[in-house]
Amino acid sequence: MAPDAADDRIPVLKTYKMYVGGAFPRTESGRTYLVSGSDDEPLANACRASRKDLRDAVRVARAAAGGWAGRTAMNRGQILYRVAEVLEGRADQFTAEVAAAEGLRVVDARAVVGRAIDRWVWYAGWTDKIAQVLGSSNPVGAPYFNFTIPEPTGVVGVVAPERSSLLGLVSRLAPVLAGGNVAVVLASETRPLPAISLAEVLATSDVPGGVVNILTGLRTELVSQMASHQDINAIDGWGIPDDLRLAAEQAAAESVKRVARRPRGVSDARFDWLDDRAAERPEWIAAFLEMKTVWHPIGV
Repeated sequence: MAPDAADDRIPVLKTYKMYVGGAFPRTESGRTYLVSGSDDEPLANACRASRKDLRDAVRVARAAAGGWAGRTAMNRGQILYRVAEVLEGRADQFTAEVAAAEGLRVVDARAVVGRAIDRWVWYAGWTDKIAQVLGSSNPVGAPYFNFTIPEPTGVVGVVAPERSSLLGLVSRLAPVLAGGNVAVVLASETRPLPAISLAEVLATSDVPGGVVNILTGLRTELVSQMASHQDINAIDGWGIPDDLRLAAEQAAAESVKRVARRPRGVSDARFDWLDDRAAERPEWIAAFLEMKTVWHPIGV
C-alpha cells in the first residue's frame, strides 16, 4: 500500500473562465496565465482573452444594450439591489478571495466586501433619481415645451482598477449600469479572481445576459483594441496604465469615444476606495449619459 502522501500532493488549480453573454466560455485562443496571491503562491489560472474574445463580448453587449436601456429606472435599481443581496450571501467567499488577492487581513478584507455590497445599494438608489438631477424643463420664448433628458451612452468599455480587485471594480461598474449602459470589463490583470466570482453573482442575480461581460487577460494586448473598437461608445479608463494611456486616448478619439479618466494627480495605487465621499459620486453616472433635448408643442 502506498504511504499516505496527502500533504505532498500537488493541488489542481482551478482555471477561471470569462463571462460573456451570461455564460462562462473559455478563451477562443486556449491561452491561460497563472494568477498568484500577494504572497506569490499560485491561486488559479485565468483565461488570457484574445482580441477576438473582446470583439465577441462587444457584439453580445451591443445586442443587450437596447433591452437594458429600455427597462424602467426603478427596475434597473431593483436588479442592482438584487446583486447586493446575492453578494451578501457569499460574503465569506469574497472575503477569502480579496484577502488572498490583495494581501489584506481577514478583518480588512471583510470591510472591503461589505463596502462593495453597500456600493451596489447606493448606486441602485440613484437609478430613478439621476434623471431628476440632470434633466430639466427649459424656458423658451415660443409655444413649446422644451425638455432635457439624460440617455445612456451605450456600450462602455471598463478597464478596472488594478489594485482594488473587487471594490474598485464595483465602484466603476455600478454607475455605468445605473445609467442604463452595458459594459465590457477588462478585470484586474494581476488580481482577476474576485472579478470572475463577481460574474457568478451577476449570473445568478437578475442582470440579463450580455449586460455585463468580463474578460481577463493582459492590458498590453486588450486596452488598445478596446479603445479603437468602433462599436464601443465610451471608455472608463481608470485602470489603464500610464504607459498605455496616451495611445489609448488617441485611439478612442478616432471614433469620438467618451473617455472617463482618473482625476489629475490621483494614483490608482493610492486611491482610497473605502472613502465613500471620494468613491460614491453621481458624477460617475453622469459621465456615461448623453443629454437629449426634446421640443413639444403646447396644446391649446
